[in-house]
Amino acid sequence: MTPEPFRPRRLRPGARVAVVAPSGPIPEDRLQAGLDILRGWDLDPVVAPHVLDTHPTLGHLAGTDADRARDLTEAWCDPTVSAILCARGGYGAQRMVDLLDWTAIRAAGPKVFVGYSDVTALHEAFAGRLGLATLHGPMVAAAAFLKDTRTQESLRATLFEPESVRTIGPGTARPLVPGRARGVTLGGCLCLLAADLGTPHARRTARGGLLLLEDTGEEPYRLDRMLTQLLRSGWLDGVAGIGLGSWEECGPYEDVRAVLLDRLGTLGVPVLEGMGFGHHESAPTMPLGIPAVLDTHTGTLTLDVPALA
Repeated sequence: MTPEPFRPRRLRPGARVAVVAPSGPIPEDRLQAGLDILRGWDLDPVVAPHVLDTHPTLGHLAGTDADRARDLTEAWCDPTVSAILCARGGYGAQRMVDLLDWTAIRAAGPKVFVGYSDVTALHEAFAGRLGLATLHGPMVAAAAFLKDTRTQESLRATLFEPESVRTIGPGTARPLVPGRARGVTLGGCLCLLAADLGTPHARRTARGGLLLLEDTGEEPYRLDRMLTQLLRSGWLDGVAGIGLGSWEECGPYEDVRAVLLDRLGTLGVPVLEGMGFGHHESAPTMPLGIPAVLDTHTGTLTLDVPALA
């Protein structure tokens, strides 16, 4: 029997939420637009001190590694904060993940954590070090969150009414390999999962899990390389099933699909494509660390329990 997941509590109206920037720099106008959406949900967003920083020499980073790590640690340890929302992805979470004060974070207890893309490195860290369920969902300054009402509503419902989104099925999902599988959800951005291999505290295997994969800006041969790395390392041995999200700017989808079928179709497990999560113009929030059933016939992922307690 699957053990009860370590779930943070759902949000209530008036909850204080912290916005952090663990990866790339943030355009201030987009940040303010995202904060306005959160305020419209009756949340009280607070912006961490270094969110609008840019690294003094590396322009692809939102401030120094130490400052980004301090922002996240302090937000997590603030007893008035109920959730941590990432402002954007980009690159940089890997550089600061080992600088977080994991002892203090563990002592502070579970909190809602939301992000995707480069934030996959943090999802994996929270799962591996704390056993915590997290949300692969839209970021405060991301274009989809600012423009798409379905993306907004998926996150809002997950945060406030998680029992209302126990079944996730965008209507576009279809079998790549037919079947039905049960396991605990994990995953995120393919390139980050591959890059995490061999690092301290990294997940050793996806065995028994429902692996959710997506990526952006990676040509098919690069996707092939990363999937092959996961295969050769044995990381995919025993995976229960796979759900595939969006592959934006990865080339013609028929070429991407051919790689996915070639690399994943031989595992002998159900694979559901077209689930739309990730770098998509309209993306559902996907809970990680939750036991669920993946069904390619119905095109759905059904959670055993709500994502938040």
